[in-house]
Amino acid sequence: MPLKTLFLNPPSFENFDGGAGSRWPATREIESYWYPVWLAYPTGMIEGAKLLDAPPHYVSAEQTIETAKEYDFLVLYTSTPGFPGDIRLAQRIKDVNPKIKIAFVGPHVTVLPEQSLRDCSAIDFVVRKEFDYATKEFAEGKPLDQILGVSYRKNGSVAHNADRPQLQDLDALPHVTDIYQRDLDVRRYNVPFLLHPYVSLYTTRGCPAQCTFCLWPQTTSGHAWRKRSTDDVAREMAKAKEYWPYVKEFFFDDDTFNIQKARTIELCEKLKPLKLTWSCTSRVTTDYDTLKAMKEAGCRLMIVGYESGDQQILKNIKKGATLERARQFTKDAHKLGLVIHGDFILGLPGETRETIKNTIAFAKELDVETIQVSVAHAYPGTELYDYAIKNNFLAKGSMVDEGGHQLAHIEYPGLPADEVLESVHRFYDEYYFRPKAIFRIVRKAVFDSDERKRLYKEAKTFLKVRSMRNKLVKEKARNASRNGNGHSSNGSGVEAEAEPSPQETVQV
Repeated sequence: MPLKTLFLNPPSFENFDGGAGSRWPATREIESYWYPVWLAYPTGMIEGAKLLDAPPHYVSAEQTIETAKEYDFLVLYTSTPGFPGDIRLAQRIKDVNPKIKIAFVGPHVTVLPEQSLRDCSAIDFVVRKEFDYATKEFAEGKPLDQILGVSYRKNGSVAHNADRPQLQDLDALPHVTDIYQRDLDVRRYNVPFLLHPYVSLYTTRGCPAQCTFCLWPQTTSGHAWRKRSTDDVAREMAKAKEYWPYVKEFFFDDDTFNIQKARTIELCEKLKPLKLTWSCTSRVTTDYDTLKAMKEAGCRLMIVGYESGDQQILKNIKKGATLERARQFTKDAHKLGLVIHGDFILGLPGETRETIKNTIAFAKELDVETIQVSVAHAYPGTELYDYAIKNNFLAKGSMVDEGGHQLAHIEYPGLPADEVLESVHRFYDEYYFRPKAIFRIVRKAVFDSDERKRLYKEAKTFLKVRSMRNKLVKEKARNASRNGNGHSSNGSGVEAEAEPSPQETVQV
C-alpha cells in the first residue's frame, strides 16, 4: 500500500483563491473559487489518497491540522502571496504529526526551491513544475534521489534532481471529475461571470503564447501545447453530466482552449450530442468559423485576455495580438450570441496615465458583457518579474494587503503604484456606470431572482473591498507626504519579495 496521502489546497486569508487552480493568486473583490485541478490529477493516481480544498469548504487551519494527523504524506500547493502562511501551517502540522512527510508544489517553489526549503524545516522536499508522477512515485516508496523534478536536503545542502520531462500522454491521467465527485462539494465553487453551480476542468496543458506576465506557462505547464484526445474529453463530459444533473455550466479552464482550429471543431462535434452549456478561455486570434462551431456545440461564454488598449503595451508583453484583431473577434463573438468576460491589466510595462485612459476607452468600445480589471503582478519566474527587477520597478511592500487582495507593486517613473490601484476602481466605475451596462445588469436582475440576489451580494462585497483599498491608498499618500517622498521604491526591488507577507497574521 502507498503512503496515506493528503493533497491540500490550504486555508489562508479569508476567501483567498490562491493555489491549485488560480493563475492569479489573490482574494478577489468578489468571492470566487477555481477548482484545484492540478491537485486532483495525482489524487486520482494514488490509492487511498484524498483531496482537501480548504478555502471554498471553509475548513479552518485547526481543522486542517487535525485532519493531517491521520496521514503519512502531505502535498501542499502554495503560492507566492500565500507562502509565509503556508509554511507556518506546515510547521504546525509537523509539530503534531512528526512522522508525516511534507512536499510543497506550485509555481513559487518551482522558481525558488532552495530558498523555500531553507525557509521552512518542515518541508521535506519540493516538486518543480508538473508534479503528478513525482508525488505518486514518492507515495509508492521510490527514494527521493531517484525521483525526477524534486529538490530536497542532502548532507547539509539542497540537492536538485534533474527536471522531469513534460508529461505527454494526457489521456493516461485520471478524470478529475471523479475526484471532484468523491472529495468536493461543487456547490461551494463560485465565479461571478459563470453560471452557478459550475464545474471546471482541462482538456490541454501548456500555452505556446509568450505573454511575459503569465505565470503557469513560465513556471509549471510550459509553452509546449499538449492535448487530450477529443474522445477522452467527451467521455469525461458525459460522465460529469450524470454526476451533477443540477450543474448549470462546465468550464474548460485550459490556458487557451481553442488555440488550434481543427482540434476545437473536432471536439465541438463530439460535445454537441451531450447538449451541455459550457464556457472556455479564448484568444482574440480565434476566427469566425471556430467561434461558430463552439456556439453550435453549446458554448455560452469566453474569458478573453485583452489586457490593454495600447498597442505598444501589447508588444511589450509579447501578447501576439493587435487591437484591430481584438475588435473583429469581439464583433464576431457578439454576432454569434457568445458572451465575453474581458480581462484587463493595469500597470504593465509602458503604462502611463494616457495608456490607462486608452485602455478604459478601448474596453468601452468593445462593450463586452463583464470585465475583470487587475493590477499587474510580477510573480517570480516570469519575464515580467525579471524586467521589474532589472529596471528597479518593484515597489516596497507586499503584493497583497492584509486580506490577500491585490496591491500594485510595480512602479514606473511618473506613475506611482497607488495611482495604478486607484485607476482600477476608476476603470470599473467608468465601465459599469454607463447606461448600456446598467441596462444589462438591471435586465438580468429583473428576470432572474437568483441573479438578483447574487448581484446584490457581489455589489456589497465589491464596495466593501473598494472602501478598504481607498483608505489604504490615502493612508500611504499621507505617510509619503509626511516623509517628503512620494516614491516608494526600495532600491533593488528584491527585498520586496522577501519581506514577510501580511498572511503571517493568519492564525495558523
